[in-house]
Formats: sequence, structure tokens, C-alpha cells
Amino acid sequence: MKPEDILADQENTILINDVLVRKGSVGAFLVNWRILQDPHQKEAHAQAKVDLLALIPALHALGLFETLQPRDPMLAELIQIGAI
Repeated sequence: MKPEDILADQENTILINDVLVRKGSVGAFLVNWRILQDPHQKEAHAQAKVDLLALIPALHALGLFETLQPRDPMLAELIQIGAI
């Protein structure tokens, strides 16, 4: 299966189990996590955490966390918080 089989190039969102998932959600999640891990970006940490938590329901709807488990305990905790 190719990405465009799930979400066509001209589409930006898909509804999965009543959760709107936007194209780029996985990438944005990863970038926010990198920001949270970067001690040189302390001023961006608060917003990155808010943005990361907001993405968690979409990533659960995609089934990402059923397949991949975080190695970092802090990320695992944030995923639990975001799932509530």
C-alpha cells in the first residue's frame, strides 16, 4: 500500500473512528518530540509539549502506538497523558 492509497495527494485530512487526522501528524509529532529533547530549544518546550499532546489522539486513531512503543519513559508518560 502506498500513502496515496490512504490519503490522496489533494486530501489533507481523514476521519478515523470519529477523530480527524491531518496529513503530517506523525511528522509533526516527531519534530515536537525532538524539540522537547533539545536543551538549546528551552523557549520552545512549552508549545512543543502542547502541540505533541494535541496530536496523540490522531496517532492513536492511526494505531501508531499499537505498533511502536516509545523507548523514552518521558515520551511514554506524555502519550498516556494525551490519551486521557
